[in-house]
Amino acid sequence: MSGRLDGKVAIVTGSDSGIGKAIAIEFGREGAHVVITWHHDREGAHRTEREVQAGGGRCVVLQLDVRDPQEVHRLFRVTHDQLGAPDILVNDAAACGPEKETADLSDAEWDDVLKTDLYGPFYCCREFIHSRRAAGGGGKIINITSVHEDLPMYGYAAYDAAQGGLRNLTRTLCLELARDRINVNNIAPGMVLMPESPGAMDDPAEQEKQVSRIPLRRAAEPWEIGRLAVYLASGDADYVSGQSFILDGGLMMSVGQGA
Repeated sequence: MSGRLDGKVAIVTGSDSGIGKAIAIEFGREGAHVVITWHHDREGAHRTEREVQAGGGRCVVLQLDVRDPQEVHRLFRVTHDQLGAPDILVNDAAACGPEKETADLSDAEWDDVLKTDLYGPFYCCREFIHSRRAAGGGGKIINITSVHEDLPMYGYAAYDAAQGGLRNLTRTLCLELARDRINVNNIAPGMVLMPESPGAMDDPAEQEKQVSRIPLRRAAEPWEIGRLAVYLASGDADYVSGQSFILDGGLMMSVGQGA
């Protein structure tokens, strides 16, 4: 049975765990060949590889620091050499940074988040654009942001700034790349519980507190973001560009209740 992404080559940064892993797996199930990248978790990347291969997809696994444009250039060179020109780029690799008020942030802490969450996608998008233009155009870029592209979060100025910046980079690219038939969109999740990541999953009381703010009374599952990414990467979304798709169980609609 054919898949919606049969024969497509997809780069998914940060696909050693979490949302990136789920997207890579869903792409593999739909027939894509996937480049899996990791920064610290090599074994996590190979777990993703095994699941993608189980779905029938071919894989390349590569360590990547998206903050380094030379490493990003190498990523695209290896992709071309081993799988061919990439058709799909998913920018998922991200850092949240320390919970600190802006006045207490060091230059290094600010730079680390902006370099990872904004410069990294910029470097990857730039390489992808050159690659697709050389291949004759067409392609899909999916940037993973969060509801914090719109909603500020106390103590996370760098993260909020990066997410808002990536939202507007996406919108600008929509205008610039329309002539190349390259679609550019965001997926902006709210709360997503991932068993391999620490946080609310480890604290039932904290989990319940956070979920109580969500109208649907649950967090998203990573595969739900993965399924949306499949749609945006497929031909079904050829007329969709410049949009942010918010998966938050209604959270943003509940902001302001009781004001």
